[in-house]
Amino acid sequence: MEITAKLVSDLREKTGAGMMDCKKALTECGGDMDKSVAYLRERGAAQVAKRAGRAAGQGMIGTYIHGGKLGVMVELNCETDFVAKTEDFQNLAKELAMQVAGANPRWVTREEVPADELEKEKAIYLNEIKQAGKPEAVWPKILEGKVESFYKQFCLVDQPSIREPKKAVKQLVTEVAAKLGENLVVRRFVRLQLGAE
Repeated sequence: MEITAKLVSDLREKTGAGMMDCKKALTECGGDMDKSVAYLRERGAAQVAKRAGRAAGQGMIGTYIHGGKLGVMVELNCETDFVAKTEDFQNLAKELAMQVAGANPRWVTREEVPADELEKEKAIYLNEIKQAGKPEAVWPKILEGKVESFYKQFCLVDQPSIREPKKAVKQLVTEVAAKLGENLVVRRFVRLQLGAE
């Protein structure tokens, strides 16, 4: 089957993948649109890790306002303005804003947690473990679990998704990145609540 520019363009519109990737997928799949979409998704998931270091200077600000009393803005970045205009990207930005509104994280990633804040939490947890009378040999393992729970509560990308609680937010971002074929980065967020300090 001849791979026309229209066919390549249609696949690109459907998946957000690059022109050359779309042409290759259509060639590999004999021009079958559904097989080409599946091919790009499978290939995309494997490529996400490779793209992680690429610059993501485009994107959008996802917003969510709840009842006029709670407002959120989330900066979600990608590599190209083409991807920033796709429905999948815009839906993810909106979903991230809703996540921040509902789950109230304090940081985007665990790397952003200030060292002194983390040490303070560890000291509290260690004291709790001691008070509970746990054997000293298991303290490090219990402490590790409590710190992991802390990250899941307060770091946006580690939180369970409010839409799909069995998945962490970073898994949702990775899935969309695989589908779109670009590096996606949740850069920052602001959450404003009426009457809150």
